[in-house]
Amino acid sequence: MPETLIRIRALNKDFRLGGATVRALRDVSLDIYRGEYLSIMGPSGSGKSTLFNMIGALDRPTSGEVEVAGVHLTTLTSRQLAHFRGNHIGYVFQAYNLLPAYTATANVAMPLLFSGKSHDEATKRAEEVLTRVGLGNRLHHRPWELSGGQQQRVAIARALANEPAIILADEPTGNLDLHTGEEIIRLLHQLSRETGVTVVTATHDHKMLDVSDRILWIKDGAIDKLQRRDEVDIRVGTVR
Repeated sequence: MPETLIRIRALNKDFRLGGATVRALRDVSLDIYRGEYLSIMGPSGSGKSTLFNMIGALDRPTSGEVEVAGVHLTTLTSRQLAHFRGNHIGYVFQAYNLLPAYTATANVAMPLLFSGKSHDEATKRAEEVLTRVGLGNRLHHRPWELSGGQQQRVAIARALANEPAIILADEPTGNLDLHTGEEIIRLLHQLSRETGVTVVTATHDHKMLDVSDRILWIKDGAIDKLQRRDEVDIRVGTVR
């Protein structure tokens, strides 16, 4: 049996909108395995981003449990959650979220400096991981000097910098053209296989399915189905 890295049980999340309560997640239970590539799919408003945020310790559930690497996230203080995120989870966002005044190396080194590394240690590690994602010749370029795909590679390098157990990628191809998006998908898959990092994506991009180990379909805040890649029939324009 594969090792469970993320354990979710009876997860519910409610939001107040005006005078009404909206349930964004409904009794979600799920195991995510160490080293797997899981894609969370669903239409806008389905709850996939809310589930993504719970896994990433970016939000707290109304009820239920989220356990990552044996740590019960729901029991941690805000300070403890911030420390946990910095040491165990790397984030990749649709909008890249790079600091425009800083070089690629400085952007990747930032979380390392926050975690206590010296400037020299952080710079060396940043250069290593940027080279690993194919940007060894762009170390001193600023975001505005890079293409969208290169900026996303910097964001992936930043996510990998602290050697996290999990990379959470939120619509990582959403701002990219078809060819560049495919490059980013292949890169995430390659890194998962080479480093053993668990990759969890929240996405609308059906190209992501082909590199996924499993696909979780969310509908109306609940799990609609959970499929292995070999159970999904992917054809041009359709997914079954």
